[in-house]
Amino acid sequence: MKIEQTALKDCYIIHDTVFEDSRGYFFESFNEQKFNELTGLNTRFVQDNQSASTKGVLRGLHFQKGEHAQAKLVRVLEGTVLDVAVDLRKDSPTLGQYVAIELSATSRTQFFVPRGFAHGFVVLSERAVFFYKCDNFYNKQAESGIMYNDTTLNIDWKIPSAEMILSEKDQQNPLFNDIMKTL
Repeated sequence: MKIEQTALKDCYIIHDTVFEDSRGYFFESFNEQKFNELTGLNTRFVQDNQSASTKGVLRGLHFQKGEHAQAKLVRVLEGTVLDVAVDLRKDSPTLGQYVAIELSATSRTQFFVPRGFAHGFVVLSERAVFFYKCDNFYNKQAESGIMYNDTTLNIDWKIPSAEMILSEKDQQNPLFNDIMKTL
């Protein structure tokens, strides 16, 4: 396992060591002890989630507020997505900045999104299966989001907005500056 720090503090790209031979491949997709040693964090995951989506589906930007905030370790089991994390930490020098990384089943790259970030992804392939671990349980009352196309964030989703498929909820998320007033 190799950890790569992104431009946003505590946001990591994880490259797993993959062993391949004529039978296929094997890799350790998560090891709590190694992960915490390499990141300097003390993360313990309590919930796994999985979704399947078709090309153009955009899920996000989502986060949990307050004591229900979640760190996420995300990866793609099938297909390719553009994964985005936005820094919402008020005391952070990178507040309002984002990092975007292409994740795919073939690259087997993972992305760690710490608490205090909004998170979302858009499917770039015909279909994608997305898997993520959370370090806190989901709480309906604490869920929140930010509009995916907020001009303050100016995220390049790598796909035209006319081709995006969003839930009704994600089409009504507040803007970044409005949500920051509530945090």
